[in-house]
Amino acid sequence: MESLIVELGDRSYPIHIGADLLQQGMLLDPHLKSDQVCIVTNETVAPLYLAKVEAALGTRKIASVILPDGEQYKTLDTVAVIYDKLLDLNFSRSATLIALGGGVIGDMTGFAAATYQRGVRFIQIPTTLLSQVDSSVGGKTGVNRPLGKNMVGAFYQPQCVLIDTATLDTLPERELLAGLAEVIKYGFINNLDFLQWIEANLPKLLARDTVALTHSILVSCREKAAIVAADETETGLRAILNLGHTFGHAIETAMGYGEWLHGEAVATGMVMAADLSWRLGMLSQADAIRARQLLQQAGLPVTPPAITKEEFIRLMSKDKKAEQGKIRFVLLEALGKAVIKGGVSPAALNATLAAGNALTQR
Repeated sequence: MESLIVELGDRSYPIHIGADLLQQGMLLDPHLKSDQVCIVTNETVAPLYLAKVEAALGTRKIASVILPDGEQYKTLDTVAVIYDKLLDLNFSRSATLIALGGGVIGDMTGFAAATYQRGVRFIQIPTTLLSQVDSSVGGKTGVNRPLGKNMVGAFYQPQCVLIDTATLDTLPERELLAGLAEVIKYGFINNLDFLQWIEANLPKLLARDTVALTHSILVSCREKAAIVAADETETGLRAILNLGHTFGHAIETAMGYGEWLHGEAVATGMVMAADLSWRLGMLSQADAIRARQLLQQAGLPVTPPAITKEEFIRLMSKDKKAEQGKIRFVLLEALGKAVIKGGVSPAALNATLAAGNALTQR
């Protein structure tokens, strides 16, 4: 087992990474304030792992909420199901929620924890690669609205993140590839050495080599933990973690939540961000092509769906990074160096959107 600390003063917390950690209740015990524990999971994950976590928690008053599976259920109505369960069981402020599942479960459970009785503890047990390397770390919680993804939420840190790499054995191939998009992102934004390692070890990652996957999770979590510690509430540096997300969130919203997986949309968004960076004279064409080729080799989509330029711009103007309706992008000055840029040339942006549409229509 490897362990990291997200350094946030008196709200610091550990990330434990290793195989078969679900059964190790002693890793959870220090973070439970009372015997009131509610595990929130979904219909896909519950049959696989719920009993293991319940057994690890011993004789506590354990409740569970099993939600439908899918991004389309990441709503306030679904979070209300969690509230109602807690209220029905008279769970107090000393209760702890455990998010057992992917990013959707983690985001909703965290939001429920942030708002139930104005805040109770929660623990992240992510079971998808994407949630293990990204959404479970850093305290972003929330739900989607029809006009925008993750537009209702709160920064609320977990007590602990428990990453059992054995859960990846049951992960569908499409979900694994979506998670690889976020792994690759860390190389693009801040760590050229890691990017080169990914390029060299991509066949192992695609083959689910345990050593390679564990290393990729460890480095990704280390990168994110350092960025979150420096900028918890995304007033500056942390925004670089959103490389590809401005384009990607627009794709998810336009297509309907759940049609494209988050990692798939981010992969295409990163290709578009690299293209825009090149058109603005920030990134070499060779590096923009290199970024596209790596994502393509990882089995990820690299061209957007048929969304009009006007719709893309309308949706991107509602992105959380936008300022008074003006779009801000995370772009690349080089592979391994991301920057935040507003006031992007409309001509360059239109050219990127047109290039994407032209490729889609072939």
